[in-house]
Amino acid sequence: MPEGYRPIVVDNGSTDGSWAVAAALGARVVAEPRRGFGAACFAGLKAATAPVVAFMDCDASLDPADLPAVCAPVLAGEADLALGARKAGAGAMPLHGRLANRYLARQVRRTCGARVTDIGPMRAARRDALLALGTADRRSGWPLEMVLRAGADGWRIAELPVPYRPRVGRSKVTGTVGGTLRAVKDMRAQLARARAAARADRSGT
Repeated sequence: MPEGYRPIVVDNGSTDGSWAVAAALGARVVAEPRRGFGAACFAGLKAATAPVVAFMDCDASLDPADLPAVCAPVLAGEADLALGARKAGAGAMPLHGRLANRYLARQVRRTCGARVTDIGPMRAARRDALLALGTADRRSGWPLEMVLRAGADGWRIAELPVPYRPRVGRSKVTGTVGGTLRAVKDMRAQLARARAAARADRSGT
């Protein structure tokens, strides 16, 4: 971890003892029994005490050394939400993942006007603002919902390129058929909700 950054690791029902490894290496470990990516991220957000918080996956696909660059626009007051736009190396992201990501980015631009190219997991924002944003998804739609709500609320969103490497281990989401189907369902629900809200705003209802 970069100097000055305090890691919080959320144990979301792991069975491989990884939480104990994290604790032994000095991380604060928070247990979140409710399964789901959003539940884990929200638990970490609530446990944090710093004014600016950052998120990233713990599967070696992202490097904590890139956190300062992603946090910089938020710390400087130049952005309300900073996203790490993944620059995938060989074998890091399958073709269907790249295509799905491009589709989601286009839908975000059309729905709330936020000009993003990636809905990646590395991101940073002010803790109080994130808590007030009202994200409700506790599964795979959480990262998309955050960007959609931020865009709809007029947040300044910045993107910074970050290297993306092949992950270690199998993903609980994209690595299984059931996980992939749940992720698609969750993200479709978030897009539908955001589109309905945008239509209501335009009609004044």
